[in-house]
Amino acid sequence: MNIALIAHDKKKELMVQFCMAYCGILSKHNLCATGTTGKLVSEATGLKIDRFLSGAQGGDQQIGARVAYNEIDMVIFLCDPMAAPGTVSDVHALQRLCDLHSIPMATNIATAEMLVLGLDRGDLSWRDIVNPKRQPKPRTY
Repeated sequence: MNIALIAHDKKKELMVQFCMAYCGILSKHNLCATGTTGKLVSEATGLKIDRFLSGAQGGDQQIGARVAYNEIDMVIFLCDPMAAPGTVSDVHALQRLCDLHSIPMATNIATAEMLVLGLDRGDLSWRDIVNPKRQPKPRTY
């Protein structure tokens, strides 16, 4: 599964702790993240994470584009409900895309834990049907 990790500034440490706690599960999957979040999580856990731009530079929009192309299977976006109003629109835009493409999204630690535990149990295996792993096309000569 392809899992995207995003965290507002005040939630970055919580994301690091979450990823440390569930490192065993997350290590079995492909991870991507916005720049700073990915750097912090990777340094703390040793997990391989494909990093996009920071959120302020459009990293969440890069992840949104991958969601729109059905290349992401789960989004964990730990939001700060007290953040500046401008950041709320970023969350809503990504949430709308996830809803449109039936991609599970957690915006708080409780939901993130439920998704990761469900992932480990196989509850999200339906995503393999919706998003089959692309096989290389055979060459035609």
